[in-house]
Order: sequence, then structure tokens, then C-alpha cells
Amino acid sequence: MPYLIADDLPGDSAGRRFRRALDAPGILRLPGAHNGQAALQAKAAGFGALYLSGAAMTASMGLPDLGIITVDEVAFFIRQIARASGLPLLVDGDTGYGEALNVMHMVRVFEEAGAGAVHLEDQLLPKKCGHLNDKKLAPAADMAAKIAAAARAARDLVVIARTDAAASEGLEGAIARAQLYVEAGADAIFPEALTSVEMFREVRAALPGVRLLANMTEFGRTPTLSAAEFEALGYDMVIWPVSSLRVANKAQERLYAAIARDGATTAMIPEMQTRQELYDTIGLGAFEALDHSIAASVAPDWNA
Repeated sequence: MPYLIADDLPGDSAGRRFRRALDAPGILRLPGAHNGQAALQAKAAGFGALYLSGAAMTASMGLPDLGIITVDEVAFFIRQIARASGLPLLVDGDTGYGEALNVMHMVRVFEEAGAGAVHLEDQLLPKKCGHLNDKKLAPAADMAAKIAAAARAARDLVVIARTDAAASEGLEGAIARAQLYVEAGADAIFPEALTSVEMFREVRAALPGVRLLANMTEFGRTPTLSAAEFEALGYDMVIWPVSSLRVANKAQERLYAAIARDGATTAMIPEMQTRQELYDTIGLGAFEALDHSIAASVAPDWNA
């Protein structure tokens, strides 16, 4: 229970553990986890590392993904996910919340909060989801300066450079930017919103030896590919950034519609996590055992 018990904390930093996961054979699969509960469920499913999406964070707050939230707000999400699961986490750092000094501040805050990796994108504020139209790009040299600043600020944190240039500057422009970002100190490249398998293949060929991250977001510009297919294309990491939130939101939509229609939750009960399942996931019994003044809880026998 890394949330409370020091002995349960990982011995190595999240950055070192993320690097080990990246060095392991096969593609590193990073499902999005938008809160601590999602992180625990992903861990129970067998995942060893996670992704925290800016779009999922903002949407969970009732906001659009336009670069509105702050470093400290993101750090709150990082801390709860890292402390709940103990897993190394790749975090969406948007544009770095400013210029070089702001980027360095972000890196230190994120690393101290428990992040294992961060990615920065070469958009200008107000930024947009990478799969939307008419994104405004920063000059490549300005983005390279941010990457260099991030690399200098990081102790063990993995620094990933995301480029959104394919849509406006073409694949050649995106590759040229990626090469510059690697020279500036990026540990890996995230080519965003590629629209064909051939584009993924061309980026791989143009950046030999460079770690590459693929984004398998739903309802976007990228064709639906599996982790195995991305691995066959030579990619090292794949994220499913907003999937957990999309599923949770759809379920909540059905729940509220049922209550409004029926005045009861009866129709939704078969789709619910039971009380006991929730307690098992969050480890209620183990937490209670830490304080002998708390009687061990027994979930009501709802079917009795």
C-alpha cells in the first residue's frame, strides 16, 4: 500500500522503473488511467506502467483540453495515481506551461510527485487535442530549447518530445522537427496524429535507433491498430489515452438517464461494480488493519 506504508514504496525512482520497462522486450503498453481507481484496475489487469492524459484530466474536471489547467493541478493527479498503484507513469505535459524555466519547474514538480516520464508538445497556447484541426505550432528552435531545458531539469525522468507538425508541415517537416528534438536531448519521439500505417513506417525508417511512441486514441485520425501491429512497425510504446474515461463517462450517462427515467438505479445494477468489488480493489480491509481501533468491515449481504 504505497499510499501509506513506506516499506511498500518502490526502491527506485519512477523514472528508473519506467526506463527498465521501456528496455524490456516487446512494446511498452501504457493504458490511460485518469484517477487512482482506474490505476488500480489497470494494475490488476496486469499492466506495469500507465499513462495520464491531459485530455482525460481536463474532461474529468469538466473542461476542454485547451491548456487551461496548471502544473499543481496535474501534480494532484500524478500523486494519487502513483501512490495508489506504485506504477511508473507517463504524464502529458502539454506545452510545458510556459517557456524554458516553466518547463524546468514542471519537470521538477512532476518528478517529485512520482512521474516516470513526461511528454512535451510543439504547439502554442491555447493548444488543442492533437487530432483536431488548425493547431498552431511553435518554432522548432523554441521547442528544442524547451526539450533541452527539460532534459537538464530531469534527474531520472524520461523526456519525450511530441510533434504535431505532420498535419501542417507534412511528414518531412515532422521528421525534421523530431531529429532536432532528439539532438536537444529528447529520450523518445511522439509523432502525433499520423493518418496511415505508411506514415508510421516512414517515421520509423527516418529515425533509426530513436525510441518512438504511438497514440492509439479512439475516434481520431489514426487508423485502429493493435499493440502487436505497432510493435511490428518498430514502435517502442503505445498509449490508449482517454479510453478509461470514455468508458466511465458512457456508463455514467446511462446511469443518470436511468435514474431520470425510472427514479431508481435498478436497471443499472448488473453493470455496477459491487460494494465488495470496490472494497477489494481499494484494499479496504488492509487499510483498516493498520488501525486497530477500526473494526473490520463486513459488506452487507445484498442478496439475502
